[in-house]
Amino acid sequence: MPETLTLIKIENISPNPYQPRLEFKQEELEELARSIKTNGLIQPIIVRESTVFGYELIAGERRLRASKMAGLTEIPAIIKNISNQESMQLAIVENLQRSDLNPIEEAKAYQQLLGKNQMTHEELAQFMGKSRPYITNCLRLLNLPKSLSDAVEKGELSQGHARVLLTLKNAEEQEKWYQKILTEDISVRKLEHLLKPAKKKKIVPKRKIFSFEIKKKN
Repeated sequence: MPETLTLIKIENISPNPYQPRLEFKQEELEELARSIKTNGLIQPIIVRESTVFGYELIAGERRLRASKMAGLTEIPAIIKNISNQESMQLAIVENLQRSDLNPIEEAKAYQQLLGKNQMTHEELAQFMGKSRPYITNCLRLLNLPKSLSDAVEKGELSQGHARVLLTLKNAEEQEKWYQKILTEDISVRKLEHLLKPAKKKKIVPKRKIFSFEIKKKN
């Protein structure tokens, strides 16, 4: 079935179960809603036919919500005939292309792609056009305790600081240093220096000094 562009009743569209983003900033939705009222929706959403009722959203959650706020009852949509896996991939990739994506959201999206597609970090890196170390370092952020993870999401803790804190194995130590970062305004470079394990001094065994007394023979 070829792709088609058509007007669909908003009430007949169900949300994408694979949508990785659950929260949207209210002020941004309101701004987009005002734009839609003035200029209409420039970029259509993407849907597929639902096996249960009407259509299932694939990509365009933000546009759909803003269109509802703008009072629209119908919305332009591209209808695609794709599988569950392809629907999930499109939703996640669209989410990853957002300009306001925070590092934790990005890491969670990568984790979803890895889990659903059984990809390796190398395969995911190629799929996303990123380097393997970039993907791996991003995913490591998911090992942060919740308080620090929330701080990264809110922009209170930088990704660089968070990566350095991950070198500490103890969550209490990570939290303690996070508080120091806030109160003492510690840069990433300085934090690396402070947390760098001290090099063990090489212990050189002391040489025993033997004294010899040479006796002359008569």
